[in-house]
Order: sequence, then C-alpha cells, then structure tokens
Amino acid sequence: MKRISIVIALLISGISLAQNTGEDEWGAWYMYFGTNKISEKLSIHSEAQFRFYETTKNFNQLLLRTGLNYHINPDAIVTLGYGYISTDVTFEEFPDEINSKENRIFQQLILKNKVGEFSFEHRYRLEQRFIDFGETTDTQHRARYRLQVTLPLTNTFFVNVYDEVFLNLQDQVFGQNRLYMALGVHITDNSSLQLGYLKNHFNSANFDRIQVGVFFNPDLSKKSNTRD
Repeated sequence: MKRISIVIALLISGISLAQNTGEDEWGAWYMYFGTNKISEKLSIHSEAQFRFYETTKNFNQLLLRTGLNYHINPDAIVTLGYGYISTDVTFEEFPDEINSKENRIFQQLILKNKVGEFSFEHRYRLEQRFIDFGETTDTQHRARYRLQVTLPLTNTFFVNVYDEVFLNLQDQVFGQNRLYMALGVHITDNSSLQLGYLKNHFNSANFDRIQVGVFFNPDLSKKSNTRD
C-alpha cells in the first residue's frame, strides 16, 4: 500500500509540474503584419504580436518588429530589421516578477517560387539577441529557416502552412520548431485575415497555440506619387 501511495504521489507531482509549464493550456497569439511599399525597390515591414499562455489572459510575450526591405526582384527580398521583445518566461504568475527585455537585430532573405497552384516561400533569417533578464544580461545568436506553402481555394479563401526551425549558434544547437496551418481570407486587395493553429516544440516542452493574424499591405508609394 505504501508503494502504491508513493507512485500516486509521484504521478500527481508530475501532472502538477506539467500544468505549471502551461503545456496543458491552449494559448493564443494575436498578430498584425504590414508590408508597405515606399518606392520601386523599398518597403517597410511592421509587426506587432501579443502572445498569451491562455487564450485571453496570462501574458507571455510582446513582440514589436520593424525592418527595411529591399526588393531585388518580385521573388527575392532582403531585409535589415530591429525587434523589441518583452517576455514572461513562466506560466505561473508571481508578485513583482520581472519580465526579460530583448533588443534584437536581424538580417533576412526571402525567396519565392510557384509550382502549379502552390506558392512557396523560403525565409532565411539571422538574429543577434541582446537580452536583459533583470539581474543578468546575455548576447545570443540564432539562425532560422521557414518553408511556407500557400494554396488558394477560391479567389477569396486560401490555406497557409509553414514549418520553421530555430538553430542556436552557441550552446545547444536546436532551439525550437514551429508547425503552423491556417485558413485565410482576402478582405481587400491589400489585406487579409488568417485563423490558424501552431504547434510550438522546444526540447523540454510543447505548446498549442491559436493564431489570429491580420495582414495589411497598402502601397504607400502610389499615395506619394498621387500627391506629387
């Protein structure tokens, strides 16, 4: 009987530990993305993401990112950008807890191609991460690769799927992997909405995330030319 009690206690302890990481909760990411053309070859990337451990509460991360894109041609884009990230690294809420603050510089190359009705996008990104944990600071470097496939269902609806791997350039190489699938709808010629699911896999944890993304890409160069 004593052994059975010990086993039950260990099981309960293990379940409690898993719950404390937030793995048993459905979190959510609410996102905005913009690519605004300002000239024939240049555009500005803007992005804001609000991430939660639970669908509408328990803050996880705020991510603000911007960048300058240079369009080599319609199927090749290079970007130099900056991001600010504030992160609550624990699922549990504590009084006076301190979020980590990160200033991030990134360089990016996007290559596009099409096979039949399928549109492929390859995104290669390098990141230099300057992180303030409150009592300590750290500088980290990371490489990312994302393969994204988009398939139109009608003139209005489409399916978007991607897989992205994160590789650390120091310490343990594998950082995380994100597998994403979504149904999208074109609202206007330059705006769309995606509702999807993300499986975020780390070495020690797996998270399920609902994603709501708004994309707004007006051509600001046309407005400028109109004023001229």
